[in-house]
Amino acid sequence: MKVLQFPLVRITISFIIGILLAYYLSLSLTFTFVSLSTVTLLFCGFYYFSTIKPKRTAYFGIAAYLLACCIGITTQTLHTESLQKNNYSNYEGIYDKPHLIDCIISEKLKSNNYSDRYIASVNQIDQKPASGKIILNIKKDSTGLSLEIGNCIRAKGLLSKNSAPKNPNQFDYSKYLNNKHIYAQLYVQNNDIAISSKIEKSIWYYAARMRTNIIKNLEKNNFNKTEMNVALALILGQQQDITPEIIKDYQYAGVTHILSVSGLHVGYILIFITYLLKPIPNTKKGSLIKLIALIVSLFSFAVISGFSPSVLRSVVMFSFVALGNHLRRSVNIYHTLLVSILLLLLFEPAFLFDVGFQLSYLALFFIIWLQPILKTIWKPKHKFTTAIWNALTVSFAAQIGTLPLCLYYFHQFPGLFFVANIVIIPFLSVIMILGIIVMVLAAFDVTPLILVQLLEKSIFYLNKIINGIASFESFIIRDISFNTYLLISSFLLIITATIWFKKPTFTKLAFTLISIILLQITFLVNRKDTEIQEEWIVYNVARNSQITERKGNNVQLFTTDTSSNSITNNYSLTSYLVGNFGKLAKREKLQNIAYFNKNKILIIDSTGIYPKGIKPDIIMITQSSKINLERLLKYTQPKMVIADGTNYKSIQHYWKKTCLKEKIPFHSTNEKGFYKLN
Repeated sequence: MKVLQFPLVRITISFIIGILLAYYLSLSLTFTFVSLSTVTLLFCGFYYFSTIKPKRTAYFGIAAYLLACCIGITTQTLHTESLQKNNYSNYEGIYDKPHLIDCIISEKLKSNNYSDRYIASVNQIDQKPASGKIILNIKKDSTGLSLEIGNCIRAKGLLSKNSAPKNPNQFDYSKYLNNKHIYAQLYVQNNDIAISSKIEKSIWYYAARMRTNIIKNLEKNNFNKTEMNVALALILGQQQDITPEIIKDYQYAGVTHILSVSGLHVGYILIFITYLLKPIPNTKKGSLIKLIALIVSLFSFAVISGFSPSVLRSVVMFSFVALGNHLRRSVNIYHTLLVSILLLLLFEPAFLFDVGFQLSYLALFFIIWLQPILKTIWKPKHKFTTAIWNALTVSFAAQIGTLPLCLYYFHQFPGLFFVANIVIIPFLSVIMILGIIVMVLAAFDVTPLILVQLLEKSIFYLNKIINGIASFESFIIRDISFNTYLLISSFLLIITATIWFKKPTFTKLAFTLISIILLQITFLVNRKDTEIQEEWIVYNVARNSQITERKGNNVQLFTTDTSSNSITNNYSLTSYLVGNFGKLAKREKLQNIAYFNKNKILIIDSTGIYPKGIKPDIIMITQSSKINLERLLKYTQPKMVIADGTNYKSIQHYWKKTCLKEKIPFHSTNEKGFYKLN
């Protein structure tokens, strides 16, 4: 694989390994700086040695990769805000009582049914200097308070630490927030907030003002709300207000990527700006003016769109392409890709753990690497069929490269992705060019009605087409079980097969066949591991008590609501089945007595009735049962008491005290999450 022969590739890989080591091992600042200093001295020593004896450069190369690794460790450590002394997460008792928090609104998030949500940067806590980011949740009420980017506010409330998922195999939102260095959330009402007249006028403030101005001008022209929200996502990357139904359609059609501003969108902007700059002569001075105008325009767009990882990747890459054109040098696309990765991770190593960043770079890499191979399979004679074939091969290359990662994160595969991409790419070209013109004009308070209506109709028909493709639900494969081992073995197969297709040899074929066997072994090992597993789980579900008993891949569900509708829409159960390669074999009504691995379990519901003379190992209480727990514990002497999510929090607090008094462990699923017995 020639790509690996580039020194920059090895340096980038070493740098990424350093970030991963610092992330997973939580290395201290002292260790980080000692390691960096030691390796820097080694690097200098081997460099001097290589100048004396040029033929012995292997040690210098190893030292260079070690240095890149240490720089990666240092970068990740310095960017980990929880390691900074003045970060609020390091304050003693920060989560134990309410505090007076001064902060600045830095980003508006998608609101939910109960709250308006923002990311805020903390300045002070109880009038003492502090730093860090929090999510601010303001309860919705009739006053309709709306904050803007740059608002300085003072709020009094209790910071809530990010909590782990309450049910097995669910998306870990706390880990997602921690990767963004957000360690807590603040829940307040409007009357708990004081808004200062002072506004922090940063670059984000002016970008937000420009977006607000664009939206106001579009609304003046009666731009339909639904289509306008899609337009803002397509052009500016603002997805906060898109309806769940439209997002679902885009997901099922396999074209969610067009709602995230990326290389395709930035490419259109580059073409548009290049066209506007065409009158400037190609002299030395004119070329420099064009370069500066292009780079400023691209980074201005990145700021306005919110500096998402995919936008930054595209802007940095196209900036290098523009620089190469200015210097009259051919640009190696692999070098450009690697330099953009290095630059972005140097400034923000957390991007490495962002799904959008991973998918974006994987898609681009496989388009560059695999698409030329796919393109040679068939050579159409007509221009139209050539264009269709090129679009198909680009779509397939990106899909093949990102497939294992999509299955790992999203557990579904849209079978009609190639149809959707062929249909919408020409449509999207028109929408993007028209959208850029409309957004630029709207920013300067000039919005011709005819252009606005044309853009609105274009997006309306785009949504209709995507909705039509998404309606073929039989082509959408859902709930695919896929773990880390399958992810690694799948990528190994894709990479070895691509290398073999590029230039077939017996050795490359042997490696491809070995990777196929390895993938099959991974499937067999997963199945064998699943077959020997047994576990009994109490879920944290608010309305209906839910228990599963799994033996191998057969899962039996016990619940108070056995209706088919409740099973179909049961997200906690689906996540568990997918995460454990399981299938729902049976569902039954929850009974008062259960047995698992020699454990006798007494389940008490709202009636408070249970068999007398029973000596259970575990007591499970549901639906806020009105029982005398102290008397029951003295009589039965269980090893454990469990309270599921159907119980009131106030009564669980009383039960916890009672169990503590009787020296019996108490597990509340509201507090600790699901309970597992195996």
